[in-house]
Amino acid sequence: MSQFIKLHVFLFSFLLTAAVSQAKGFEWVTANRVLPIVITKEEPEYVQLAAQDLASDVCKITGLSPAIVSDISQISGPCVEIRTKKGGPWESYHVSMQGDRLIIEGGDARGTMFGVYAFAENYLHVDPMWFWSGIEPKKCAALKWDSVELKADTPTFKYRGWFINDEDLLTFWKPGGTRKLPYKLYNNMMHPETLNAIAEALVRSRCNLVIPASFIDIMNPAEEALVKACARRGLFLSMHHQEPLGVSAWVYFNYWKSRGKDLKYSYVSQAAEVREVWRVYAKKWAEYPNVIWQLGLRGKGDRPMWQADPDTPQSDKDRGKIISDAMADQVKILKQVCSGKPLIMSTTLWAEGAVLNQKGLLAVPDDVIIVFADNSPGWKWQQDFYKTQRCPKNTYGVYYHHALIGSGPHLAQAIPPHKTFSLLQEAVNKGADEYAIFNVSNVREFVLGIDATAKMTWDMKAFNSDAWLENWISNRFSTKHNEIANAYKIAFNAYQVHEIQKVPFLLDGLLINKGRSSLNRITECINNKRIGKGTEKEKAKGGSAVANKAQSKDAFWASLSDMSPRKLGRRETIKRVAVQKQGFDLALLHARVAKENLSAQEALFLQDNLIYQMELMSRLSGWFKQLLIAEEALGLGNIPSGVKALESAEKELAPTEALIADYCHGKWENWYNGCVILNVPARLKQTREVLAKLSKSQ
Repeated sequence: MSQFIKLHVFLFSFLLTAAVSQAKGFEWVTANRVLPIVITKEEPEYVQLAAQDLASDVCKITGLSPAIVSDISQISGPCVEIRTKKGGPWESYHVSMQGDRLIIEGGDARGTMFGVYAFAENYLHVDPMWFWSGIEPKKCAALKWDSVELKADTPTFKYRGWFINDEDLLTFWKPGGTRKLPYKLYNNMMHPETLNAIAEALVRSRCNLVIPASFIDIMNPAEEALVKACARRGLFLSMHHQEPLGVSAWVYFNYWKSRGKDLKYSYVSQAAEVREVWRVYAKKWAEYPNVIWQLGLRGKGDRPMWQADPDTPQSDKDRGKIISDAMADQVKILKQVCSGKPLIMSTTLWAEGAVLNQKGLLAVPDDVIIVFADNSPGWKWQQDFYKTQRCPKNTYGVYYHHALIGSGPHLAQAIPPHKTFSLLQEAVNKGADEYAIFNVSNVREFVLGIDATAKMTWDMKAFNSDAWLENWISNRFSTKHNEIANAYKIAFNAYQVHEIQKVPFLLDGLLINKGRSSLNRITECINNKRIGKGTEKEKAKGGSAVANKAQSKDAFWASLSDMSPRKLGRRETIKRVAVQKQGFDLALLHARVAKENLSAQEALFLQDNLIYQMELMSRLSGWFKQLLIAEEALGLGNIPSGVKALESAEKELAPTEALIADYCHGKWENWYNGCVILNVPARLKQTREVLAKLSKSQ
């Protein structure tokens, strides 16, 4: 046979074999057998956990659980093989069929883990947020694919993750222990099982970074358990921006009290004592791999140092120097404690840090990630993001709020994915793509935005907001995709935007807190017999305590002006809150029609993630509108109209009792036990008390 004929016979045989292999596909599960998962013992714990999660997913779907085999020599036939290609690109992965095997291979170990979860999401249709959404994969008797191909290069943002902050609901839902803090809100800690569920959702979402809680004292075993839960999942660990090197003011106080000393928290008069605590805690945190050290200097709670320390100088220049000196000292401590180990450091320019940085008053050490923050939650970056000249000796990142407890969003999502994408695109364009941390508060309310930001930060070039929303909905609902998409879009568009500051100004926290203030004013009006003493002048001046303090020279208050925008005047606010309510009601109309055609699981998710939230926002909006009308009526001396408006306010809020009870169904029983700041039942009670008082005054 000539060489030419031999070559053609070989090519024909090769193509025929490939065609047969392609036609055969990969059959993982049949009615009575399931192929094993092969993963060597050399893979780190977090990859082993991913393999276990994958086996669990298959069992949920088919009822059969794949065996997990560590010795590849025992397997000669088809299987699912999970392996790491050493020295590959950062967190990259490739999932493909090779011969009779399904191969999940990562460029590094974390990439291997992400490849496992990408396969679970895209081919097993497992929602990365399944625990929080309640969406379980559909059951079937067999798993077979004609072809499998997933490939991902290095993510756009190197470090991507969540900040579990102001977690009032999580900590009282399933308490994991108590601690002594001056905040009732934070005296409970999350149960480790809760953080396990968060950590699993994080890595399933292909994120690699976590700040595990608002406060962590790693010397407390119950709190260290939270750190361990995240570390075993391969996550980078970091700290709240008020906890440099893991030390908050409260940790400092407790450290010295345990040694019989009651010291002031001051880097002016007690610098040596502060450095001692930093060193002790740095040594403890350094026992864990993958720490991203937080640098900076703040005061008690989420406040500047000068509010805790009267010895602090008054000028911004002097204050900036103290913070800069503290960061320089922190770097020295870390280089000693972590000698010979990789050192990743960041400083978050939240609140006063952003203002001081914008003025050029902060000297950030070399090799530190400078993290810019948004101001109004999820809506715009602070000015230092635009005005800071980038330095080649530093890298840059961003801190973004899906949630914010004081002004909201907290109980209801509010930020459309296209707005988030526009801000993150600005971050990429301005070189701030080393790090992205998202404040997700209690997680459950924000599963839509969380998924969107996970997809964005992985691959900004491939992300399209409309396409993502369409895909997100089609993966969670079997029908009525267009109707559900319209309902979400209408809901996001319903939030009113402030004309001057260009941010939403009637979010859940703002409505609840402004409503409480309105009720307090009505009570004062009744008690002091000021009914009929005039109404508010129609002008866009004054505003909340935050807005008023922002007009001062204090860098902290100046930085927070967008969180509680200036008043637009009562009558303008009445008009705008009415428009907002109409938008929520329209979203509810679309969502409720779509819900009628969904399965029980799908209907429950739509109820929790959209219908409940929009009805709550509609009722809060209607309640606040009626309170403003009551104030207007009393200013004119019209008590009957004031009573009527308060009756309408009570009528708007009364159904929230049943609404909230329905939201706390099943495993979510007791979900609102820790809701002490944005406490809707308390505002209903207050409304009824004020109504009764005004009715008696007629």
